[in-house]
Amino acid sequence: MLKAVILIGGPQKGTRFRPLSFEVPKPLFPVAGVPMLQHHIEACAKVPNMKEILLIGFYQPNEELNRFLFNAQQEFKISIRYLQEYAALGTGGGIYHFRDQIVSGSPEAFYILNADVCSAFPLAEMLSFQKEHGEPNSFVILGTTANRKQSMNYGCIVENETTKEVLHYVEKPSTFVSDIINCGIYLFTPEIFQHIGAVFQKNQQDMLLEEPTNGWHRAEAIRLEQDIFTALAGQAKLYVYKTLSFWSQIKSAGSAIYASRLYLSQYHTTHPERLATIKEGGPKISGNVYIHPTANIDPTAMLGPNVSIGTGVTIGAGVRVRESIILHGATLQDHCCVLNSIVGWDSTIGKWARVEGTPSDPNPNDPFAKIDSETLFREGKLTPSITILGCNVTIPSEVIILNSIVLPHKDLNRSFKNQIIL
Repeated sequence: MLKAVILIGGPQKGTRFRPLSFEVPKPLFPVAGVPMLQHHIEACAKVPNMKEILLIGFYQPNEELNRFLFNAQQEFKISIRYLQEYAALGTGGGIYHFRDQIVSGSPEAFYILNADVCSAFPLAEMLSFQKEHGEPNSFVILGTTANRKQSMNYGCIVENETTKEVLHYVEKPSTFVSDIINCGIYLFTPEIFQHIGAVFQKNQQDMLLEEPTNGWHRAEAIRLEQDIFTALAGQAKLYVYKTLSFWSQIKSAGSAIYASRLYLSQYHTTHPERLATIKEGGPKISGNVYIHPTANIDPTAMLGPNVSIGTGVTIGAGVRVRESIILHGATLQDHCCVLNSIVGWDSTIGKWARVEGTPSDPNPNDPFAKIDSETLFREGKLTPSITILGCNVTIPSEVIILNSIVLPHKDLNRSFKNQIIL
């Protein structure tokens, strides 16, 4: 029997994902036509003998999250529950706090998946690898190869090339350590809680020696990466399974478009029914495109490559959309052009308007390059990136918006470049 735990974080995180995270919890943001979390759940539900999926985070349960959980349970015929933390406890503290729920039913092993990653999720392969390497209670990290410079932005793994044991682990080192990076997907046995518990006990002892504070929960704030993996490395307990399939973080809005592209490409083998095809009386399709059945699209529109069209979207005559995500209820009026952008919920783009951003794709000439999830500002200036329109934004006819972020409920009457319009 197996279980899976998806760490979804909470509203204090995801600042690089604003303003999109103002309207919907980041894990529910649609990527390639479905909520980000659904890709994780689909992968977990496919693993044989998977009995339950637990979501752990500190979002307040709301109607949108509850509806998603209900629909996912109905679709995948598996128990899916949300466990709310009382505070941000870290990647290790959250699972330790709910360890009784995780080990209930005596699973032989359980997966941990960070919600803000995009992956082919080779979960069955990780299980086979775990049985072939090390002792029965060994743990597995999913790893991939990054280029030398970018590797320092991740957890770095030094492996024994023969046994695949993790010999050394450093989170975001200041100098080069290894080009094998942590993908934020793990396979543990219940024995992991002994190691997390030892850190918890040490934290409690350390707190007794400090001045009293109101941070009574700090002993339970534990990070798997810095507190657990660093200590386990070199003890014949921790192994790395390297994937050759796609993987990316989803930290910023620009990385959501890149993740959408990766998932749309994967749909050819996993969900071909989700990819739009050229039909008589339908729009022109180039490359991989997802169109929700409720969207109303003029047959003279041109969509793709790498476009996702949400529920109730209206697209007029002669519209051009490429490398973009168009969210629920948006309207793209005749002959407007949308490139490298996210168009927010119920927003409107006027006739002949142009909304364009700058893609933040990895270097196409480097097979190991990863996307840089940059902050909104660099040296006091807005970083050139994709254009984001928030909820209920109206772009008038013939206006041009380039590399800008337009916050909700705005009507504009002129063109903007490299701006945040409040």
